[in-house]
Amino acid sequence: MKKFLRFVVALSISALALPLLGVAGAGASTTAPKCIVSLSPTASETLFAIGAGPQVQAVDEDSDYPAEARKLSQQHRINALNPSVEAILGICKVSKSHPSTKPDLVIISDDANSIQGDLSAQGVKVVDEDAATSVAGSLDQIQQLGKLTGHVKTADTLAASMKKTIDADIASVPAHPKKKITVYYEIEADPYYSLTSQTFVGTLMKSLGLVNIADADSTTADAGYPELNAEYIVGSNPKLIFLAGDASVASVAKRPGFRSVSALVHHNVIELNADIASRWGPRLTTLMNQITAAVKNVLNEKNLWTN
Repeated sequence: MKKFLRFVVALSISALALPLLGVAGAGASTTAPKCIVSLSPTASETLFAIGAGPQVQAVDEDSDYPAEARKLSQQHRINALNPSVEAILGICKVSKSHPSTKPDLVIISDDANSIQGDLSAQGVKVVDEDAATSVAGSLDQIQQLGKLTGHVKTADTLAASMKKTIDADIASVPAHPKKKITVYYEIEADPYYSLTSQTFVGTLMKSLGLVNIADADSTTADAGYPELNAEYIVGSNPKLIFLAGDASVASVAKRPGFRSVSALVHHNVIELNADIASRWGPRLTTLMNQITAAVKNVLNEKNLWTN
């Protein structure tokens, strides 16, 4: 539940934000930052992917990928839900090229404790990269980090490669108007939290022709992340289920009534990596590959469409 709450908080805030990216503090510098603090697991993944890893001196407690980020000591980890201004201002290693303990750049995805304004008041540049709401937004953030860190070419190459992969996945799934694939995407169980087609991941599934059962049982108050009940899920009889939380195929099969659901009967329940599914950085293509492969399996399953 803890991870889900962080996920929803970040995505809910992004839905209210007008600009994709907000920068506060000192103006843009032509000098690449020597000390970066990332309070976003997605940004951490991106920074290491574009070659800015050596500039990252501290990350949030959830930044566990890649291995280089995971190796950072506890002294160089910040609680992003309750960040300390003092801790961040004293986190950087002092050297001739960087004579201050203040970071040159701090990246956030949630303005907890009004950290953006407090750090900006101390002359620290803060970049707010809220949870992306589209593939284009995700790629824009990657390119923006490339510009901010001095890794423009690598970031542009990564963004272009990701777009090519995602576009290819979408194009590889043939139109299937006569094959209605209903899907249930589970973020958390007990209670059952899902997401609609209006969310980032929801748009990915919609691009592949999936019909999201959460759409019909959601209100504006849900902000795209409704709580469904077991009876509704079973009654909707989804042909495909994605598990992006702690549940497993085995645990779902033990739920009352779920054994009769089409996705379980035909073995179309897919366990996703919860971290990959809740981030919008370089591993977005891995998520898209998994979703696409599952859709193709459903479409190619003759017994599902002949019974």
